[in-house]
Amino acid sequence: MPHDPELIGWLLDTDPALLWQVQRDLVGEPEQVWQATRALVGTTGMGARLLALQDDDGQWAGGSYFPGREDPRALNRPDDGDGQPYTATTWTLNTLRDFGLDASALVGTAHKLDAHCRWDYDELPYWGGEVDCCINAFTLANGAWLGADVAKLAAWFPEHQLPDGGWNCEWVEGSTRSSFHSTLNSLKGMLWYEQAVGGDPALRAARQRAHEYLLERRLLYRLHDGERVGFWVDYFAYPLRWVYSAINVLDYLRAASIYDQTAPDPRAEEAVELVRAARQPDGRWLQGGRFKGQVWFDVDVPKGEPSPWLTLMGTRILDWWDRER
Repeated sequence: MPHDPELIGWLLDTDPALLWQVQRDLVGEPEQVWQATRALVGTTGMGARLLALQDDDGQWAGGSYFPGREDPRALNRPDDGDGQPYTATTWTLNTLRDFGLDASALVGTAHKLDAHCRWDYDELPYWGGEVDCCINAFTLANGAWLGADVAKLAAWFPEHQLPDGGWNCEWVEGSTRSSFHSTLNSLKGMLWYEQAVGGDPALRAARQRAHEYLLERRLLYRLHDGERVGFWVDYFAYPLRWVYSAINVLDYLRAASIYDQTAPDPRAEEAVELVRAARQPDGRWLQGGRFKGQVWFDVDVPKGEPSPWLTLMGTRILDWWDRER
C-alpha cells in the first residue's frame, strides 16, 4: 500500500531495531535487505547498548523481574520512584526480542539464567515461570527465542485459562474474571512460542478462545455493562510494557492473523477506528507518555512528539485492516 515518501523517509532514518521492521512491513523490501538490517541490531544502536549492560551471570541488574541491585548506568528520574523498574532481566529480554535481536547474540544466556536466575516469587527457577500470567507469557516467549526448554510453561496456559476464555494474573488470589491486560500478554507470549517452536494445537485452541473473549467485547468494552474498559485503551505509549491498549491488541491481532492465515474480525472495527483517529494529518502518531519506572535509556521520544514506534505500529495495523477488509 503506497505511503507518503516523506513519512517513509522519516521512519527509515531510525535505529536498526525499528528500521528493519519498516523495511519489511511498510516498504516491502526483499527479505535479504531487511534481514541484513536486522543483523545490525546486536552490533549497532540500542540493541548493542542493552547487550553491553548484561551481567556475567546472564542477568541484567542482578534480578529476574525486579532489579537485584542498583546500577549507576541506569537512567534515574525524580518521578520514577513509585513505578515498576524496567532494567531487570525479563524486561531487558523483552525489549531485545521486540527489537528483533538474533538469539545467537545471547549464546549461553539461557543456560546462565537457568543456573543463576530465580524469580522474586518463591525463588522459583527462571525458565519454569511462576504464578503471574504476564510474567509467564514473557518467559514463554523469551525461552522459545533463546532455545530454553519451556514446553511445560507452554502447557501452563491452557491449564490456567479461565471459564470466560481469558486469563487474570490475580487468579492465584481467587479471581475468576479475566483481565484485558493479562489476556493480551498471555496471547502475545503464546503466539511467539508457536511462531518460534511450531504449531501447538492446545495453544492454538486456547488462543482462539481468548480471541473470542476480546472480540465479544469489541476489544474496548466490558461485557456486563457495555462501558469502556479503562482510560488505558486509547493511551498509546511506547514501550508498550504490560498495558492493554487498542494499538497493542491490534498489532497482536495483525500478527496472529498473518500466522493463522485468517481474515480480520469485523468486531475489531471500533478499535481500528480509534487507532485511525489518533493518526495526525502528516501520518504520524504522537507519543502518549511513558510508564513510570527506571529504565536503562529511552527507546522512543518524549510525550507529545511524533513516535516512530507508534507510527510503525499504527501504519501497519491500518494497512492490514484496509487491505484485508
